[in-house]
Amino acid sequence: MSQDDRHDHMPSHGHAGTAEHDHAAMRHAPAADHAEHDPAGHAGHAGHGDHAGHGDHVATFRRLFWIMLILAVPVVGFSTMFAMVLGYPLPDAAWVGWISPVLGTVMYVWGGAPFLTGAVAELKARTPGMMLLIGMAITVAFLASWGASLGLVDHGLDFWWELALLIVIMLLGHWIEMRSLAQTTSALDSLAALLPDEAERVEGDATVTVAPSDLRVGDLVVVRPGGRVPADGRIVQGSASMDESMITGESRPVRRGDGDPVVAGTVATDSGVRVEITAVGDDTALAGIQKLVTDAQNSSSRAQRIADRAAAWLFWFALGSAVITAAVWTIVGLPDDAVVRTITVLVIACPHALGLAIPLVVSIATERAARGGVLVKDRLALESMRTVDTILFDKTGTLTRGAPAVTAVEPAGEAIGADELLALAAAAEADSEHPLARAIVNAATEKRLAVPAATDFASSPAVGVRARVAGRTVQVGGPYLLEQEGVVELPIADAWREEGAIILHVLRDGAVAGALRLADEIRPESRAAVRALQERGVQVVMITGDAEAVAAAVARDVGIDRYFAGVRPEHKASTVKELQGEGRMVAMVGDGVNDAPALAQADVGIAIGAGTDVAIASAGVILASDDPRSVVSVIELSRASYRKMKQNLWWAAGYNLISVPLAAGVLAPIGFVLPMSIGALLMSLSTVVVALNAQLLRRLDLSPDTVTGHDRGGTG
Repeated sequence: MSQDDRHDHMPSHGHAGTAEHDHAAMRHAPAADHAEHDPAGHAGHAGHGDHAGHGDHVATFRRLFWIMLILAVPVVGFSTMFAMVLGYPLPDAAWVGWISPVLGTVMYVWGGAPFLTGAVAELKARTPGMMLLIGMAITVAFLASWGASLGLVDHGLDFWWELALLIVIMLLGHWIEMRSLAQTTSALDSLAALLPDEAERVEGDATVTVAPSDLRVGDLVVVRPGGRVPADGRIVQGSASMDESMITGESRPVRRGDGDPVVAGTVATDSGVRVEITAVGDDTALAGIQKLVTDAQNSSSRAQRIADRAAAWLFWFALGSAVITAAVWTIVGLPDDAVVRTITVLVIACPHALGLAIPLVVSIATERAARGGVLVKDRLALESMRTVDTILFDKTGTLTRGAPAVTAVEPAGEAIGADELLALAAAAEADSEHPLARAIVNAATEKRLAVPAATDFASSPAVGVRARVAGRTVQVGGPYLLEQEGVVELPIADAWREEGAIILHVLRDGAVAGALRLADEIRPESRAAVRALQERGVQVVMITGDAEAVAAAVARDVGIDRYFAGVRPEHKASTVKELQGEGRMVAMVGDGVNDAPALAQADVGIAIGAGTDVAIASAGVILASDDPRSVVSVIELSRASYRKMKQNLWWAAGYNLISVPLAAGVLAPIGFVLPMSIGALLMSLSTVVVALNAQLLRRLDLSPDTVTGHDRGGTG
């Protein structure tokens, strides 16, 4: 930016002026075309987009789990086979033998209903999977156990205790999965509760109290100090420090003034403002967040798809093994053993551990992600982050704050110090609302300088400002001001100009008192983020529409070796494609403004600094804060969670691949056949191992300070 742009062409900064773009994106973004995956396997239940449905599912599975657990205690305890395994005697009373059959039947009909319903649905869809495998196992166990209880088949087929444990463990797995999905919505749904009960709408010279739902686009509302914004809008009068922590996770209030967008639910902490409503109902940012969560719930992760495929394979594996087992034992002239071995194979083949392998990891990963301020729109995108080898950062608003800041103060001589020079400039600019003026005033405020009062303020477009400060005339402006006053710039201006900085000179009584260097402020966390990514073998690339000099200066400062400068927004996607053409797996990180095509083109799109940009449909992962170090957290979470999923899947499926042939009697020629009791115990043990392995994920610390190994400033 040239210095003579100062009062005419300063672009909006930060998220200012983006509300229309964001809401348009929210309105017109195509719905995600994800394959629906109902982990509960229910027919006729609410889809994942039904937030209340998740709460219902959680409550249903929780209640069912505890009821079945209570019923399972006597079923297991009075089971003849279980008593034989542990070696304790059962009472001789006749009624004892009916406890397990009666309560086991209740468990099969009531507790097994979700799985039986799911099995029927999979049969109708001709897609055998987990539900059919579970349904087949509990049905075989149920029928065989009744046969044993009635004396119709071998007493060794008394599987009541296995049936009870199978139903309880599977209900636990589905309860955990439903809870993980509900937890994804709970933190975001709570945003809706942050809306005020009433809004003050301006009608003529008066204000009328109305419900937020009655507001319409174009309405003017008053937000008083400490009050909440009732709907998305734009400040048209006043300025206030807005608490946006419920949206971005940032604890520090953000200053918002005329023209800046504000989001429903945020709080004006220090002063009142008037807001023009720009979006209501489904077009608001909160509605966009809810849609984002719905998309996430409807998405099926690669690991979950692997688990589904594994269940399908295990179904055919178990069915094939059962047929072969029955045929072989019958051919060798042992039909009774054929029945026992076949039923044992079908029961053992049910994947207890597989039912918990993915839900547990997803549940814990969701919790870790939420604590780290990461909203996962598509689980597949999160998993893909582990293979990303190139991160493409948009500069403005991502690596930088997207707003000008004073980066250097240069006095003209020893007659005035740097702090005094900055205080003079701040005094002259105090009454200006220009972004550069705000940057100067903010710099003086941050340094806690005593800024003198100014009078006779005047502003001249493309020139600068003039004011009387302590009885002397102070002017602040760019090249036109120097030309108008007939004075020369400081020698250091040439070096600053080569770096693409904005240069303003300060004149006192017509003489140059010094100069200020302003630039888009680099986030101090950016250096630590870049360094941490490079340490993990990830190449970091920057893309910006700024000139070569500006791009080079920022890249050098944050430690990036490769960058693309002067790229127009519509060409950013082509840059992503260029990197992909080099064989790279690319994640694009942008603030959502003009970045949608590039986010969509990238292998993984990451929107940073949620705010009103959170609903941009092109991103697969949304970072609630604007800290670029969160990108490192996403990679760590992706690698750790996928590693746990893979370990659990191998353990869960591996047990079946080994135990089923043994149960079928593949080693019978050498005198070894896996007893049903031992197989069942090993099956339970595999479930415990899977659960404990998933719990290790809780030890993962995703805080930016931890994943980068540096303090927030990124200079350590």
